[in-house]
Amino acid sequence: MYISQQIAAIAVSNVLAGRNLTLALPEALKLYPNATPQQRGAAADLSYGTLRFYGEVNAYLTQLLEKPLSNEHITALLLVAIYQLLHDKADDFTVVNQAVKAAGDAKPKWAKGLVNGVLRNFLRQKEQLKEAIKTDEVALYSYPQWWIDKLKKQCSAAQYPCAFQSILETGNLHPPMTLRVNRRQTSTEAYLQLLARQGIEAVHVSADAVMLTKPLPVEQIPGFVDGVVSVQDYGAQLAAHLLDLQPNMRVLDACAAPGGKTGHILELADVSLTALDNDASRLKRVESNLKRLNLNANLQLGDAATYKADKPFDRILADVPCTASGIVRRHVDIKWLRRETDIATFTQQQSAILQQMWQLLAKGGKLLYVTCSIFNEENQQQIDNFLQKNADATQLPLLLTNDIDKNTYIFNGQLIPNTQHDGFFYALLQKD
Repeated sequence: MYISQQIAAIAVSNVLAGRNLTLALPEALKLYPNATPQQRGAAADLSYGTLRFYGEVNAYLTQLLEKPLSNEHITALLLVAIYQLLHDKADDFTVVNQAVKAAGDAKPKWAKGLVNGVLRNFLRQKEQLKEAIKTDEVALYSYPQWWIDKLKKQCSAAQYPCAFQSILETGNLHPPMTLRVNRRQTSTEAYLQLLARQGIEAVHVSADAVMLTKPLPVEQIPGFVDGVVSVQDYGAQLAAHLLDLQPNMRVLDACAAPGGKTGHILELADVSLTALDNDASRLKRVESNLKRLNLNANLQLGDAATYKADKPFDRILADVPCTASGIVRRHVDIKWLRRETDIATFTQQQSAILQQMWQLLAKGGKLLYVTCSIFNEENQQQIDNFLQKNADATQLPLLLTNDIDKNTYIFNGQLIPNTQHDGFFYALLQKD
């Protein structure tokens, strides 16, 4: 276990120093090339879990220390161990013993004694410590205070029809694993039968979406390698349907990487599709995904805020960069890396992309604006500002077709995160 704790501590300390977990965890794993697959998997679980509940775990640790430690690695190791003692199934003795061993490997002379003392004090004083932090909202919800306050304000203004607590709590759950069935290769019903024959439990969410009861590695998902299915959140699958695609249309998928929505568009309709992204390495992922699906698109490297085209497009999907506040259960580091000031930076970028994309849209055409955010500044407020500046733009109602579950609840464009899907915002605009 202590190898997994070490790897997780390295990853967590790097995230708290400002690194993205998708980069920090692989880098930490490289330091332990002889780690077993089980140790590597456990390290990933501990990294994600510690950061998912960092607000709570850190509140306990702060009480246990007289002052912050100068050694970031030992601090992170203590955070990982306290997370285990609070949320993991491993027995307390093993967690403490292995954390002390990991501290010995870290080599500060004082580390083993300190780690042992702090963790044993935690076990002895857990109830008193819990009582002391019960009014601390950062500890209670494991989000930064500004994030909590923002959602409180939005809910009180009736922008969302649910309590802010449910949104925060959903963001701390493990994300569901949802598949998108490729209609060009099979039907959802037939694929569900295939899963049943192989003993894999799944739920038909609706349309092309199938949610696995228990997540699987992609290589173990029947048909994945052959493009029969793709991994895509149900909420994200709504985009291609809401575009109102028709055969032979010219379609632009702006900010296309990694290509989930790109592939879905091509699965649903015979269109001429251009997939645009400003990152060459991420555009390669689009290409790889399309190759797996046996689909083709015109891949373009470029900035959506400045991109120009020879002919206008009938449909444009503007899946713009955002705070990603609606997908925090998949990207647990976002809560701690984001700053409230980042919202203004994103809204400026979104506005520039939206305005440029509008210039590329044919008269009578439709543009679907999408974010994976739950913050109003990036969502309806952004659209309201755009409509004030563009008299030829009309916001259309979001009509869910018969292929889509009519019970899917989108409140003023906001898909509120729940157990079946992440949080997204959709706005469909037509050019008059």
